[in-house]
Amino acid sequence: MPIISSANDRFGFEREKRPHFAREFFSLLLFQFFEIGFQYSCAFFHEFGTGAFFVIGGRTLFGNGERTGNVDIVTLALNLFSQGIDPALDFSNLPAITAVYEKVTRMHVYERQPYSGQLVFAAFSGSHQDAIAKGMRWRSEKGSPVWNVPYLPIDPADVGRVYEADVIRINSQSGKGGIGYILETRYHHVLPKAMSEVFGYHVKHISDCEHRELSPQEVYDIFLRDFVNLNAPLSLHSAEFKEIVGGVEATLTLQLSDRRETVCSTGNGRLDAVNNALRSFLDIPFSLDVYTQHALEGKSTSKAASYIGISHDGKAYFGAGIDKDISVSSVSALIGAVNRMMIARAST
Repeated sequence: MPIISSANDRFGFEREKRPHFAREFFSLLLFQFFEIGFQYSCAFFHEFGTGAFFVIGGRTLFGNGERTGNVDIVTLALNLFSQGIDPALDFSNLPAITAVYEKVTRMHVYERQPYSGQLVFAAFSGSHQDAIAKGMRWRSEKGSPVWNVPYLPIDPADVGRVYEADVIRINSQSGKGGIGYILETRYHHVLPKAMSEVFGYHVKHISDCEHRELSPQEVYDIFLRDFVNLNAPLSLHSAEFKEIVGGVEATLTLQLSDRRETVCSTGNGRLDAVNNALRSFLDIPFSLDVYTQHALEGKSTSKAASYIGISHDGKAYFGAGIDKDISVSSVSALIGAVNRMMIARAST
């Protein structure tokens, strides 16, 4: 079996430990039979299993040649690479190699050509995206030096591909795990699990209605537009807080359409006091069920992101807030969740 080493030399393999016969007695040469598609399996299993030292016959970039073509040296080499065998060929910038090949030969590399095609790492299926996202998180949390992510035989980065652009593709089939992973890795938003599911369905619905794939930037724009710091139809004009015995008193100036009022309420903290004031102002008995927050960039000067989930009549609604002040971001998230509830109620 191949020997796996560190992350920097993930597929470091000692060739002398492969099973083989004494080299001084003979060399094993392979000639591949192309016409019925045996070339890859024959070359791979002989090289990997018997320790063959040479594969002779046609070997070309991307497998072009007479009749059904020759062995694609990219596919053969990276098949071995995926099993821990160093093919001694540098494909660390495979997109550039592909571009030069297409330019000088005027031939097209098929989108699903192994390793080099535009779509070979792409995951549209929700179950695939969720499995890949879980695998990536597991590797990051455990610091694993071994590449063992579901559905990806090699790390796309090892051949110059970009995970967010080449692997997670957002459309109506996408999963909440893939969408959430994009928000987390590219934009530093770690959504609560329940909110990630709601946001995932929201993005998939937009993709389905527009009949197209969405870019990571478009996904983030949807998040900002539809979940972050929402101030309509309900808006907060001012808020004052005062410490009292046993908690906090909040005085809020709220506006809903033409109705504008100042409301006072108390709670065991600022957020609880605001929540009670909103329930009184709207006369809607919703409950606050989810609250998480974190710094967006991990710096003392970074903004804070807050996520709040409320429920009413068995349905959950979520909002997010972003501000330099964690208290302001949490209140904004609560106002946003309430606004999403009211918008949903108005549309039914």
